[in-house]
Amino acid sequence: MAKLAWDKTGERLYETGVDRVVLYKSRTKGVPWNGVTSINESPSGAEPTSLWANNGKYVVLLSVEELDLTIEAYTYPDNFMKCLGKEEISPGVTIGQQDREHFSLSYRTLIGNDEDGQGYGYKIHLVYDGLASPTEKENATVNDSPDVSPFSLEVTTTPVSIEGLKPTAMITLDSTKFKKAGLMNALKGIEDALYGTEKGNAWLPLFSEIEELIEFHRYMRDSKGDLLMDSAGKPLQSSTYE
Repeated sequence: MAKLAWDKTGERLYETGVDRVVLYKSRTKGVPWNGVTSINESPSGAEPTSLWANNGKYVVLLSVEELDLTIEAYTYPDNFMKCLGKEEISPGVTIGQQDREHFSLSYRTLIGNDEDGQGYGYKIHLVYDGLASPTEKENATVNDSPDVSPFSLEVTTTPVSIEGLKPTAMITLDSTKFKKAGLMNALKGIEDALYGTEKGNAWLPLFSEIEELIEFHRYMRDSKGDLLMDSAGKPLQSSTYE
């Protein structure tokens, strides 16, 4: 038993910022998305519907929850053009109002606290199967108060399947939880997939592949990928990045 306490040192947490945005087409060959100023998550649905019987409330049903995003940015990668319904038919010639391709994203937000500031940790958000909607674009004359307005992009998502759970369009990885569990090497393995390495392209893993990456990187392995064991025959925990 313990008495409740509020605002303890190190527990005054907050979340801020957005960086390391990556665009994925077909979950492979991710490319950096520069100039993103904000990504706003807008869940919808999960609305209650009451059913009545015997002159009383019988049960409450919830509608399916959906996830929409609003992305604001100054620019976007070249291969995002088709996601906006644009097609380059020859060098320098682009047409609009074409079919829009689906895409996925990853981006990072920072976790701060009263001791370490914004260096306390971070969350990596994985967004699957997004589809961009047409948005308004403003063009204004150059004047004596120079400014660049970011464009705003509305995105709807389609959930992907997760075995044993309901489908979801977003998975979030919390570095502070990985650290407490002694799994920073596993998180580093996931980040190598998301951001690429000198030997491989960036790609977006599904939930089952994230589980496989965690299992593979949590233990020490030899050059062939085989587990290294201690004297008792147990796998050696990997802790290079702890």
